[in-house]
Amino acid sequence: MSVEIWPAIAPDQLKVEEDATQARELTWLLDAIHDTLRTLKSSLEETYALLAPIDPGATLVVSTPKHETVKGYVTRVGTRLVKGSVALKLRTQPALTLHLDPARPIHIPELTTLNTLLTQSVDILTFVVSESFARGPGHADPRFVSSQLRLLAEYLAEASSLLKGPELPIADQNTPFLRHAAALRPVVLDDVLLLDVLPPDTTWTHSSVPPACFAPPLNPAHLSVHLTIQDASLVLYLRALEPADAPVNFGTKLALAIGTARRLEHDEADRIFGYCPEGADDPIATEGSVLQRTRSGVGASAGARGGGMGKGRGTETQVYVREKVRVVSADPSLLSLSSKLGALGNALALARRNLAIVMGETDEGGE
Repeated sequence: MSVEIWPAIAPDQLKVEEDATQARELTWLLDAIHDTLRTLKSSLEETYALLAPIDPGATLVVSTPKHETVKGYVTRVGTRLVKGSVALKLRTQPALTLHLDPARPIHIPELTTLNTLLTQSVDILTFVVSESFARGPGHADPRFVSSQLRLLAEYLAEASSLLKGPELPIADQNTPFLRHAAALRPVVLDDVLLLDVLPPDTTWTHSSVPPACFAPPLNPAHLSVHLTIQDASLVLYLRALEPADAPVNFGTKLALAIGTARRLEHDEADRIFGYCPEGADDPIATEGSVLQRTRSGVGASAGARGGGMGKGRGTETQVYVREKVRVVSADPSLLSLSSKLGALGNALALARRNLAIVMGETDEGGE
């Protein structure tokens, strides 16, 4: 089927009419996008408020299901854990209760970075809505609007990725095989499907919670406490440690050899890790530098983002992980935040795709 224009228009005049029509369509679309961006800005501010440091905060249960290996609670205010008490009954350690020191709150690095990303995203939308459309949609530069929306989409995608977290180790997915593998990734090589074994995440070895965040201070040589975000939930990792060069008495060797005793099975067993007992960098100073970078302007480079607990400053020691416990604490605010970010990302992708089509950049909003 073909479309004919009647009465017929000369090719030169047809090109002029096409350009005029495209300009009118672009003006109309920018007007619609202006309304969409104002709605997105309002929704993003509501999403950002879910991470605001508002007292009394959210109290989360930190307990292992079906048994009392770990039992307690923590209170999150914004990006920090400000108080909490967790009782431990590990099989390889004496019973212990961890009390968080209110004077030294624990900063969650993923939430600190997430806060930075959301702050910058709100700044981008504020700038685009107030500055680019200051003289009306017809005067807005569509290419500038498109570039800012691309940057905003990258920030929202990275924020969603932070809440999703890294891939879980196989042992943490309750998979009974491949104990030493951290994750499996399908790889196609010469039309043959292979399972690529990914190395385990060793972030905890240099970014565990500093011992001084507990009252009394924790003995870091025997226990590592690591906090992270996975599937919009707070995840606590407890690792009972043993120096790699610690002597093993003859009785233990004999019991292991004849089978009357056995080591606890987990995905990090029998592997040596370089661990920093002193914990991570000062989280308060690190967060301050992140917030300072946040105020530096709209569209700061992605390489400038980061925060929370960084790499340890102390002496690295070689350790074995004798026992590992993972506890997941669902956080309603983070779950809601993740859902809202997904909806905002979809709405933004639709606006970018429509703008790209009218501008003739059909692959711009399609990713």
